[in-house]
Order: sequence, then structure tokens, then C-alpha cells
Amino acid sequence: MPSATAGPGTLYLCATPIGNLEDITLRVIRVLQEVHLIAAEDTRRTKKLLNHYNITTPLVSYHEHNRKVRGQELLRRLQAGENIALVSDAGMPGIADPGTELVQEAVACGIPLVALPGPTALITALVVSGLPTESFVFAGFPPRKGREREAFFNTLAAEGRTTVFYEAPHRLLETLADLKKIAGDRWLVVARELTKQHEEIRRGSISQHLEHFRQQSPRGEFCLVLSGAPADGEGDLTPGWLQEGVELVQELVALGLEKKEAIRIAARERGLPKNALYAALLKK
Repeated sequence: MPSATAGPGTLYLCATPIGNLEDITLRVIRVLQEVHLIAAEDTRRTKKLLNHYNITTPLVSYHEHNRKVRGQELLRRLQAGENIALVSDAGMPGIADPGTELVQEAVACGIPLVALPGPTALITALVVSGLPTESFVFAGFPPRKGREREAFFNTLAAEGRTTVFYEAPHRLLETLADLKKIAGDRWLVVARELTKQHEEIRRGSISQHLEHFRQQSPRGEFCLVLSGAPADGEGDLTPGWLQEGVELVQELVALGLEKKEAIRIAARERGLPKNALYAALLKK
């Protein structure tokens, strides 16, 4: 076991795989092997990762229900010179998990922090969504009920930038219904089980996702990427979304359909307003 340093130890924020165990950096593996202790949101889940890479470093839990008591214990050990690695269930610790509080307390105590970058579900979903990435918002998990939940969706409805947020499978249908009611039938990308064997990226209107998941029960971890609110009455149609509709119309016309019928079919299949698709075709 490594010996404690004379001064305070370092808190390492280690990004771990969000699914595929190969999505881990060599640096994270080395640090997990070298630190005195690993603090994990779910020790059972982290144990599988450690066993996969033959890492035998002692492991303790640090989660929402013990963060007060365990957090103070970790701070004492850091102040005594021990190096500790903090990991979440998956991805980067400190994002939508109790790691944020430990980081804030470590900063207040003057304890050195080092972040080791790696996979993050929100960035992974964002870059494959096809929605604008120049500026975006991460909203975490929707509140479960009450005024906070309504305020959450009202904020999303007014946000002009792409918004990324998480949701649990058993609350997905309720969230999609609330989102459609408050934000309108916007373009939404639903990413499920990212980097895992059954990874699925679904693109379409909120109505299309509702129809799909009412027929097929939601399973796995979900990350949702919502298009920004309409600007100046132009509608919340991204260039990529419209382009998909235009290309489908052109394909259908090439197959012999009349343009009017092709627009009707393409609008239905891509979840596009027919007038917006027609306008895009005229510009083309």
C-alpha cells in the first residue's frame, strides 16, 4: 500500500466507462491502482470494473444516503495525506451525483484536486444527436413532481439552445408526455444504453417517441437531447432535420410519387410540419 504524504493528499476525479469496459484511459487505470482508497457511488458496480483490470485497491461507498458521514471521513483521510479516487456509477463523477458536494468541501479545505477526463453520457449523446453543439445546456434529471417539475419543463420550453438531460426508464413515458404538453412536439433525440451491446439512438418528434415507447417498454439508461425553442416564429427545425425530410421527398418523387404525396409521407415519417418541409423544398 502506498504511504501517506506529509501534506494533504489528492482527490482524483476518475471518469469510468458508461457501458463498454474498454472505454477507460490508461491514466485512470494507473491512478486507481496507486491511490490509497477508491470511493465509489456503487461498490458492486465498481468492483466489476476493478476485477476486470485486476485492481485490488480498497473500496468504500460514497453515495446520496451516506454522503454526509462518509464525506467527512474521506476529508479527514485526505487531510492526513492519503490519496483518494472518486468514481461514480458511470462517467465523470460530480455530474448529477453526490460527488459535487465532496469536491466543494475539498476545495474549501484546500485539498488538491485532479480530474482525469473520460467518457460522459451527456457529451456522447450530444455529439451523435445531430443537433447544434456550439452552445448547449445540461439539465440533469427532471424533478419527480410538483412545482419544481413544472418549472423544469417550462425552462426547457423557453431554452433556445440544445438541452441534454437524463431520465430513468420507469419515468420516461411521463416525462415525454409532460415535455410535449409544455414544450410542444419538438425534435428529440433519445439515446439508450450508450456504448453498450444494445445501444440505441432514436431521432424524431416527441410524439413519435411516445408512440414507440408505449408499444415497447423503456429499458436501460436514457439520455435525451432536445432541440432548442423556436426563434422568431421559424419553428424548432434544425437544418439537419429539414434536410432529412427534403432528401426523403426527393427519393419518393424519384420512385414515381407525386410531390404532394411525397411531402405528406416524408412529413409523417420525419415528424415534420408539412408547410415547413414544403418551404424547404422551394428554397432548394
